Parts: sequence; C-alpha cells; structure tokens
Amino acid sequence: MGKIISVANQKGGVGKTTTTINLAASLATLEKSVLVVDADPQANASSGLGVDIKEVDCSLYECIIDHADVRDAIYTTDIEGLDIVPSHIDLVGAEIEMLNLRERENIVRDLFASIRDEYDYILIDCSPSLGLITVNALTASDSVIIPVQCEYFALEGISKLLNTIKIIKSKLNTKLEIEGFLLTMYDSRLRLARQIYDEVKRHFQELVFRTVIQRNVKLSECPSHGLPVILYDADSTGAKNHLALAREIIEKNK
Repeated sequence: MGKIISVANQKGGVGKTTTTINLAASLATLEKSVLVVDADPQANASSGLGVDIKEVDCSLYECIIDHADVRDAIYTTDIEGLDIVPSHIDLVGAEIEMLNLRERENIVRDLFASIRDEYDYILIDCSPSLGLITVNALTASDSVIIPVQCEYFALEGISKLLNTIKIIKSKLNTKLEIEGFLLTMYDSRLRLARQIYDEVKRHFQELVFRTVIQRNVKLSECPSHGLPVILYDADSTGAKNHLALAREIIEKNK
C-alpha cells in the first residue's frame, strides 16, 4: 500500500512546492512510482511539473466538488513513474462549498483510497494555510513533512501547525505521524542559518532530516522551465540534496 505524505506549513515561502516537486522527481528517479497531488489553488506544483493549467479538464477541484473520478484527474509528467493530480484557482472557493458537505474532513482521504495501492508514494502539496483543504490533506495522510526555512521567523507558527496536527491526530486521523522537519534555503555561510538548524535540531531531535536543502540558483530557475531540478541540472546542489532526501525517506520507510 502506498504511503501518503503531506508537505505542509501554513507559513508561505518556506519551500513546500519546491520540496514536493523535487522530492517526487527524485523518488521517481530511484524507481518508485509517485503521485503528486496539488492541493494549493496557486497550482505551482502543477506548472512546475510541466502541466499547462489552461489545458486541464479535470483537477482536484472537480474531484472534490463535482465528485469526478480521481483517475480522470491524473496526468503524466516528463518523468517516468511520476504522475500528478493538478490544482485549479477554483480551489480557493472549494472550502466554502465544502462546508455543507457531509464528512467534509474525509473527502480527500476517500478520493485516494481506491488508488493508493497503485503508487509507492503520494505527495500532497498543501497551501500556506490551515484551512479545510489542508485539514483534508492531513486527514488523508500517513505522515507530514514540515519544511522550515532557515531564517529568523522560521520557528514562528510551527507550534500552531503542531497543534493542528495534534487535533487531527486525536479526532480525525490517529495514524498521522511527523515524517520529519526539513531545513530549506540553508546557507552555511550565514551564522543565523546554523543557529536555526541547531535550534530546530534541539527542539525536535531525531525528527529532523539529516538532509538539508541548500540555497541553490538552479532550484529557483527550474520551475520557470516546467521541470524538476533533476531534469534541469542533475549535477546541481539542489538535485543532489533532493536525491539524498529521497534516499533518506526510502530508508526510513523500509
């Protein structure tokens, strides 16, 4: 049975989408079958994997609101073994439309129940909020990766996210675990970055991934080409970091 992992942090700009795209591509490169679920209305994970949003007939929105078959929303990418369920700007209004639905916190979980056996990993790219879609993603997941940016306000807001995870674990999804805290945009030349790393490590100990995602120009450039970094520049630091992360996750889940 495939493992469902959400990539979540209600703080924006911490590298959730970058992590989702490049971790998924790295896992696929290591011969795992991977499905990315873009649960962010900005649809950056979709465009970052080369999906033209204007050409999409069926997205996560249609699956949630119109009860479309999730298989109709699965699109292939340039990487063998990596598929995606794209997002749409309409997803912004989906939370309001979902308020009247029964079992509204379990919609995403039920959507992917029928196909989770077909993939080794399903990665859900969450939006920077703790709204109903993110709650759905966490309720559907086995675990959550929390990207933490190496900057001054990094730890602010983590307690709120951890509290949300605790509530979901107690009320909606008892099996939800923290896969790990991932330090992103790390610059070893900055003392602050090292301090943040030490602080996160001190707080969360073995829950912090050994792999750190360093600041990398190629990592910033590749989304504009609709490619994960491993296809854009396989020798770049960004590609090597995400491959190391993929190996660490595979090792952890043996």
